Amino acid sequence: MRSGISGIVAILVLLVIVVVGYSSVFTVNQTQQALVVRLGEPVKVVTEPGLNFKAPFIDTVISIDKRILDLENPSQEVIASDQKRLVVDAFARYRIKNALRFYQSIGSIQAANIQLTTLLNASLRRVLGEVTFIQVVRDEREALMARIRDQLDKEADGYGIQVVDVRIRRADLPEQNSQAVYQRMQTERQREAAEFRAQGGQKAQEIRSRADREATVIVAEANSTAEQVRGAGDGERNRLFAEAYGKDPDFFAFYRSMTAYENGLKSNDTRFLLRPDSDFFKFFSNSSGHPPVAPAQPAASAAPKP
Repeated sequence: MRSGISGIVAILVLLVIVVVGYSSVFTVNQTQQALVVRLGEPVKVVTEPGLNFKAPFIDTVISIDKRILDLENPSQEVIASDQKRLVVDAFARYRIKNALRFYQSIGSIQAANIQLTTLLNASLRRVLGEVTFIQVVRDEREALMARIRDQLDKEADGYGIQVVDVRIRRADLPEQNSQAVYQRMQTERQREAAEFRAQGGQKAQEIRSRADREATVIVAEANSTAEQVRGAGDGERNRLFAEAYGKDPDFFAFYRSMTAYENGLKSNDTRFLLRPDSDFFKFFSNSSGHPPVAPAQPAASAAPKP
């Protein structure tokens, strides 16, 4: 009977030892850090992974993520120094560097995201409100993001948070302003295109006029040369005709008549209204071209004397 009671007591003692031992240890993951709280008061912070000890039943272990966390910020409308409205889409990355301060000031990741969103929006308006639209979208974007990060990191330091990076994903005009800008750009490009076309048309007209003038000059010079050559040829022809006429006038008259027959009697129903005894047909009636000799009339007989 006593041995049975002793066994039960031993089991209970062993069970108590196991429970106390289990509640006296805790493990820290590689991606986390632990804050040990005793009766509501922080005791220690464990940042290294592994097995650790705590007071059983009275200490509470709060795990806090030590990885770099993302903060997605909704699009905000910001007014630049040149009074242009911008829609800014930004995000930040941060990590918890002081678990005790983070626990005492904020307490959770959700509360930290809400607080950092407020601080990020304030930094965006403060920094971007001091520069122009062109500086935001093109000239000084990297420097502006660095300024926002530094300001946000300084303000978040009181919460035990370190801001690693701030990036502006998009900074653009509102939709209605963008449409107006695109319309103005389109109008400007159309004006430039019209100007280029007008300049091209003027240049083409100048080239066309110069080419027409040069063509006219070339044709005139060619016609002048042709006329000179034709005149020289006509002169030579007339000289040859004159020599031929002087050597054989009958042959020259025959040749001229044959040429006239060839040019006048075409196969396209050429008609002439001439007298049959006209000089044009003199070679038709006589191959020599001379008019026919009229027959001699008999001499009248003398009247008888009475």
